[in-house]
Amino acid sequence: MKSGEYGYPHGVTETQREMSRAVVVVPAHNEAGLLACCLRSVLTATMCLPISTQIITVLDGCDDGSAGLAGRFGDDVHFVKSSARNVGAARASGFAYARSIGDVDDSRTWYATTDADSRVGPDWLLRQITAGADMILGVVHVPVWRHHPPVVAAQYLSDYRPIEPGHDHVCGANLGCRADAYWRVGGFAALETGEDVDLVTRFERRGYVVRRDAGLSVAMPDRPIRPAPGGLAPRMRAASHRRKRHRRLMATPSR
Repeated sequence: MKSGEYGYPHGVTETQREMSRAVVVVPAHNEAGLLACCLRSVLTATMCLPISTQIITVLDGCDDGSAGLAGRFGDDVHFVKSSARNVGAARASGFAYARSIGDVDDSRTWYATTDADSRVGPDWLLRQITAGADMILGVVHVPVWRHHPPVVAAQYLSDYRPIEPGHDHVCGANLGCRADAYWRVGGFAALETGEDVDLVTRFERRGYVVRRDAGLSVAMPDRPIRPAPGGLAPRMRAASHRRKRHRRLMATPSR
Protein backbone atom coordinates (compact mmCIF):
# COMPACT_ATOMS: atom_id res chain seq x y z
CA MET A 1 0.00 0.00 0.00
CA LYS A 2 1.39 3.41 -0.97
CA SER A 3 1.98 6.10 1.60
CA GLY A 4 -0.24 9.14 1.79
CA GLU A 5 -0.24 12.22 4.02
CA TYR A 6 2.03 12.28 7.08
CA GLY A 7 3.53 8.92 6.05
CA TYR A 8 0.31 6.97 6.69
CA PRO A 9 -1.04 4.56 4.05
CA HIS A 10 -3.72 6.03 1.75
CA GLY A 11 -6.45 3.96 3.47
CA VAL A 12 -5.55 5.54 6.79
CA THR A 13 -5.57 9.11 5.53
CA GLU A 14 -8.95 8.54 3.89
CA THR A 15 -10.22 7.29 7.24
CA GLN A 16 -8.80 10.37 8.93
CA ARG A 17 -10.88 12.53 6.60
CA GLU A 18 -14.00 10.49 7.32
CA MET A 19 -13.48 9.69 11.02
CA SER A 20 -12.30 12.17 13.62
CA ARG A 21 -12.69 10.07 16.76
CA ALA A 22 -12.64 6.49 18.00
CA VAL A 23 -14.00 5.10 21.27
CA VAL A 24 -13.17 1.75 22.85
CA VAL A 25 -15.35 0.41 25.67
CA VAL A 26 -13.98 -2.27 28.00
CA PRO A 27 -16.46 -3.74 30.52
CA ALA A 28 -14.82 -5.35 33.56
CA HIS A 29 -16.06 -7.36 36.51
CA ASN A 30 -13.39 -8.22 39.11
CA GLU A 31 -10.58 -8.70 36.61
CA ALA A 32 -7.88 -6.44 38.01
CA GLY A 33 -5.16 -8.99 37.24
CA LEU A 34 -5.98 -9.01 33.51
CA LEU A 35 -7.41 -5.54 32.98
CA ALA A 36 -4.06 -3.74 33.01
CA CYS A 37 -2.70 -5.95 30.20
CA CYS A 38 -5.87 -5.39 28.21
CA LEU A 39 -5.68 -1.61 28.54
CA ARG A 40 -2.01 -1.56 27.54
CA SER A 41 -2.83 -3.51 24.38
CA VAL A 42 -5.72 -1.16 23.53
CA LEU A 43 -3.51 1.88 24.12
CA THR A 44 -0.98 0.44 21.68
CA ALA A 45 -3.76 0.03 19.10
CA THR A 46 -4.84 3.65 19.57
CA MET A 47 -1.31 4.85 18.80
CA CYS A 48 -1.67 3.45 15.28
CA LEU A 49 -4.56 5.82 14.56
CA PRO A 50 -4.10 9.45 13.43
CA ILE A 51 -7.34 10.47 15.18
CA SER A 52 -8.47 11.22 18.71
CA THR A 53 -9.26 8.09 20.73
CA GLN A 54 -10.76 7.51 24.18
CA ILE A 55 -10.89 4.28 26.14
CA ILE A 56 -13.82 3.87 28.50
CA THR A 57 -13.36 1.22 31.19
CA VAL A 58 -16.65 0.28 32.83
CA LEU A 59 -16.11 -1.22 36.29
CA ASP A 60 -19.27 -3.29 36.60
CA GLY A 61 -19.79 -4.27 40.23
CA CYS A 62 -16.04 -4.54 40.87
CA ASP A 63 -14.80 -5.01 44.43
CA ASP A 64 -11.35 -6.42 43.67
CA GLY A 65 -9.32 -3.22 43.52
CA SER A 66 -9.80 -2.62 39.77
CA ALA A 67 -10.61 1.01 40.57
CA GLY A 68 -7.01 1.41 41.71
CA LEU A 69 -5.94 1.34 38.05
CA ALA A 70 -7.67 4.66 37.37
CA GLY A 71 -5.24 7.42 36.51
CA ARG A 72 -2.39 5.07 35.55
CA PHE A 73 -2.95 5.09 31.80
CA GLY A 74 -3.25 8.76 30.92
CA ASP A 75 -6.05 11.25 30.37
CA ASP A 76 -7.62 9.39 27.46
CA VAL A 77 -8.41 6.30 29.54
CA HIS A 78 -11.58 6.92 31.55
CA PHE A 79 -12.93 4.77 34.38
CA VAL A 80 -16.66 4.76 35.14
CA LYS A 81 -18.55 2.65 37.65
CA SER A 82 -21.67 0.59 37.13
CA SER A 83 -23.68 -1.53 39.54
CA ALA A 84 -25.68 -3.34 36.84
CA ARG A 85 -23.62 -6.56 36.88
CA ASN A 86 -24.81 -6.99 33.32
CA VAL A 87 -22.39 -6.99 30.38
CA GLY A 88 -24.90 -5.55 27.92
CA ALA A 89 -25.74 -2.67 30.25
CA ALA A 90 -22.03 -2.12 30.96
CA ARG A 91 -21.15 -1.81 27.28
CA ALA A 92 -24.13 0.50 26.71
CA SER A 93 -23.20 2.76 29.63
CA GLY A 94 -19.64 3.04 28.34
CA PHE A 95 -20.75 4.32 24.96
CA ALA A 96 -23.35 6.62 26.54
CA TYR A 97 -20.62 8.11 28.73
CA ALA A 98 -18.34 8.59 25.72
CA ARG A 99 -21.12 10.41 23.90
CA SER A 100 -21.60 12.75 26.86
CA ILE A 101 -18.04 14.08 26.96
CA GLY A 102 -17.01 16.85 24.56
CA ASP A 103 -18.41 17.81 21.20
CA VAL A 104 -19.42 14.62 19.45
CA ASP A 105 -20.21 14.02 15.78
CA ASP A 106 -21.60 10.49 15.61
CA SER A 107 -21.17 10.40 11.84
CA ARG A 108 -17.41 10.76 12.28
CA THR A 109 -16.97 8.47 15.29
CA TRP A 110 -16.01 4.79 15.37
CA TYR A 111 -17.00 2.56 18.29
CA ALA A 112 -15.17 -0.63 19.31
CA THR A 113 -15.45 -2.95 22.28
CA THR A 114 -13.44 -5.77 23.79
CA ASP A 115 -13.35 -7.61 27.13
CA ALA A 116 -11.17 -7.01 30.18
CA ASP A 117 -9.43 -10.38 29.86
CA SER A 118 -8.56 -9.84 26.19
CA ARG A 119 -5.47 -8.55 24.40
CA VAL A 120 -5.90 -6.82 21.06
CA GLY A 121 -3.26 -6.47 18.36
CA PRO A 122 -1.57 -3.19 17.35
CA ASP A 123 -3.63 -3.00 14.13
CA TRP A 124 -6.93 -3.88 15.80
CA LEU A 125 -8.56 -0.46 15.47
CA LEU A 126 -6.83 0.47 12.24
CA ARG A 127 -8.10 -2.67 10.54
CA GLN A 128 -11.63 -2.00 11.75
CA ILE A 129 -12.04 1.58 10.60
CA THR A 130 -10.39 1.01 7.22
CA ALA A 131 -12.63 -1.99 6.41
CA GLY A 132 -15.25 0.09 4.60
CA ALA A 133 -18.15 -1.33 6.62
CA ASP A 134 -20.77 -0.13 9.10
CA MET A 135 -19.80 -2.97 11.45
CA ILE A 136 -16.81 -5.28 11.64
CA LEU A 137 -16.77 -8.62 13.45
CA GLY A 138 -13.51 -10.32 14.35
CA VAL A 139 -12.70 -13.63 16.02
CA VAL A 140 -10.88 -14.73 19.18
CA HIS A 141 -8.05 -17.16 19.77
CA VAL A 142 -6.37 -18.76 22.78
CA PRO A 143 -2.58 -18.36 22.51
CA VAL A 144 -1.76 -20.59 25.50
CA TRP A 145 -3.83 -23.49 26.84
CA ARG A 146 -3.31 -24.02 30.58
CA HIS A 147 -6.64 -25.18 32.04
CA HIS A 148 -7.71 -27.83 29.54
CA PRO A 149 -6.06 -30.99 28.14
CA PRO A 150 -4.79 -30.94 24.53
CA VAL A 151 -7.73 -32.97 23.23
CA VAL A 152 -10.18 -30.31 24.45
CA ALA A 153 -8.10 -27.58 22.83
CA ALA A 154 -8.07 -29.53 19.56
CA GLN A 155 -11.85 -30.05 19.68
CA TYR A 156 -12.45 -26.37 20.40
CA LEU A 157 -10.19 -25.28 17.55
CA SER A 158 -11.99 -27.66 15.20
CA ASP A 159 -15.39 -26.26 16.21
CA TYR A 160 -14.30 -22.62 16.13
CA ARG A 161 -12.17 -22.65 12.97
CA PRO A 162 -13.09 -19.60 10.85
CA ILE A 163 -13.90 -19.95 7.17
CA GLU A 164 -11.39 -17.64 5.46
CA PRO A 165 -11.76 -14.80 4.71
CA GLY A 166 -15.03 -14.60 6.67
CA HIS A 167 -16.51 -16.51 9.61
CA ASP A 168 -19.84 -17.14 11.31
CA HIS A 169 -18.98 -16.07 14.88
CA VAL A 170 -20.06 -13.06 16.93
CA CYS A 171 -18.03 -12.01 19.96
CA GLY A 172 -18.37 -8.79 21.95
CA ALA A 173 -14.63 -9.00 22.66
CA ASN A 174 -13.93 -8.17 19.02
CA LEU A 175 -16.56 -5.90 17.53
CA GLY A 176 -16.59 -2.42 16.04
CA CYS A 177 -19.15 -0.18 14.33
CA ARG A 178 -20.01 3.33 13.21
CA ALA A 179 -21.39 5.40 16.07
CA ASP A 180 -24.25 6.89 14.05
CA ALA A 181 -25.46 3.41 13.04
CA TYR A 182 -25.06 2.18 16.63
CA TRP A 183 -27.42 4.84 17.96
CA ARG A 184 -29.92 4.41 15.12
CA VAL A 185 -30.43 0.73 15.99
CA GLY A 186 -30.70 1.47 19.71
CA GLY A 187 -27.26 0.42 20.97
CA PHE A 188 -26.46 -2.51 23.24
CA ALA A 189 -29.41 -3.99 25.11
CA ALA A 190 -29.15 -4.78 28.83
CA LEU A 191 -28.69 -8.51 28.30
CA GLU A 192 -26.59 -10.72 30.57
CA THR A 193 -25.45 -12.69 27.55
CA GLY A 194 -25.97 -12.48 23.79
CA GLU A 195 -25.87 -8.67 23.77
CA ASP A 196 -23.41 -8.84 20.87
CA VAL A 197 -25.56 -11.17 18.75
CA ASP A 198 -28.61 -9.00 19.46
CA LEU A 199 -26.81 -5.86 18.25
CA VAL A 200 -25.50 -7.56 15.10
CA THR A 201 -29.00 -8.83 14.30
CA ARG A 202 -30.41 -5.30 14.47
CA PHE A 203 -27.62 -3.97 12.22
CA GLU A 204 -28.38 -6.66 9.65
CA ARG A 205 -32.13 -6.05 9.79
CA ARG A 206 -31.56 -2.35 9.08
CA GLY A 207 -29.49 -3.23 6.01
CA TYR A 208 -26.13 -2.02 7.32
CA VAL A 209 -22.93 -3.47 5.88
CA VAL A 210 -21.58 -6.04 8.36
CA ARG A 211 -18.16 -7.44 7.50
CA ARG A 212 -16.70 -10.56 9.13
CA ASP A 213 -12.91 -10.62 9.19
CA ALA A 214 -11.29 -13.92 10.19
CA GLY A 215 -7.89 -12.22 10.17
CA LEU A 216 -8.92 -9.77 12.88
CA SER A 217 -8.28 -11.79 16.03
CA VAL A 218 -8.16 -11.00 19.74
CA ALA A 219 -6.25 -13.11 22.27
CA MET A 220 -8.15 -14.53 25.25
CA PRO A 221 -7.23 -16.86 28.13
CA ASP A 222 -8.65 -20.38 28.39
CA ARG A 223 -10.33 -19.72 31.73
CA PRO A 224 -12.92 -22.42 32.55
CA ILE A 225 -15.34 -19.71 33.70
CA ARG A 226 -15.48 -16.25 32.15
CA PRO A 227 -17.48 -13.28 33.51
CA ALA A 228 -20.24 -13.52 30.90
CA PRO A 229 -22.44 -16.63 30.75
CA GLY A 230 -21.95 -16.84 26.97
CA GLY A 231 -18.94 -16.61 24.73
CA LEU A 232 -15.73 -18.61 24.83
CA ALA A 233 -16.13 -20.63 28.04
CA PRO A 234 -19.31 -22.50 26.97
CA ARG A 235 -17.56 -23.63 23.79
CA MET A 236 -14.66 -24.97 25.87
CA ARG A 237 -17.04 -26.71 28.26
CA ALA A 238 -18.91 -28.21 25.31
CA ALA A 239 -15.65 -29.52 23.88
CA SER A 240 -14.76 -30.97 27.28
CA HIS A 241 -18.18 -32.62 27.64
CA ARG A 242 -17.85 -34.20 24.18
CA ARG A 243 -14.45 -35.59 25.20
CA LYS A 244 -15.86 -37.09 28.44
CA ARG A 245 -18.87 -38.55 26.62
CA HIS A 246 -16.56 -40.15 24.07
CA ARG A 247 -14.44 -41.68 26.84
CA ARG A 248 -17.55 -43.13 28.53
CA LEU A 249 -18.73 -44.65 25.28
CA MET A 250 -15.31 -46.16 24.64
CA ALA A 251 -15.29 -47.61 28.17
CA THR A 252 -18.74 -49.23 27.81
CA PRO A 253 -18.36 -52.92 26.95
CA SER A 254 -20.16 -54.03 23.80
CA ARG A 255 -22.90 -56.62 24.10
